[in-house]
Parts: sequence; C-alpha cells; structure tokens
Amino acid sequence: MSDVRSVRVARADDVPPGRALRVDVDGAPVALTRVGERVYACGAVCGHRGGPLADGKLSGSRLTCPWHGFMYDVRTGACVFPARGEAVRSYPTRVENGDVWIDVPAGGATAAC
Repeated sequence: MSDVRSVRVARADDVPPGRALRVDVDGAPVALTRVGERVYACGAVCGHRGGPLADGKLSGSRLTCPWHGFMYDVRTGACVFPARGEAVRSYPTRVENGDVWIDVPAGGATAAC
C-alpha cells in the first residue's frame, strides 16, 4: 500500500499567472500557482494567523499573505519573510494532458506541515 496518492485538482489553463488558484483537497485548502511553466501546490492558509494565503499576491516564486505580509516560497512552502515564520505544506505536482495532479499523503491533505 502506498502512503501517497495522486489527486487531479485543476486544468493547467485554470491556474492564472501572477495569482494563486485555491482548490480544496480532502477538505483542506491548497493554493496552486504558476511560476514560469511549472505549477506548484502549497497550503492556502497562512502559518502566521490563518490568513487566506491563496488570495495573496504572487511575485516570482513568493506568495504574500494579504493579512500581514508573510511571504512563502511556493516551491517549498518555506516562510521567507520573516525568516522564522512557520512553513506551509507543499505538495509535489505534475501536469499530464493539461491536468494538474498533486501527490498527497494517503491520510489526506492538510494545511499544516
């Protein structure tokens, strides 16, 4: 039995450049972002105070929470400003035949790490 499963979450064309697209996976909010030709997935709830990270501004690979300005690297989920902020979970992604798939733990997606 595998401890990871793949879930189709969106069409690649639905992921807007410069913004995040919020999707729900197993009831957990996930932010999909496009950086260049790659699509990334990370938790959509800010680790600081639970703000709507998916509503934030994407600049390069940094997604900024609209509530307090905490910034996350969408490639890794690491909080990059401030440097000691709590990370959000990131998920491996792939695009196949125009569909975005993410790998989630068999127990389900979660917003926390």
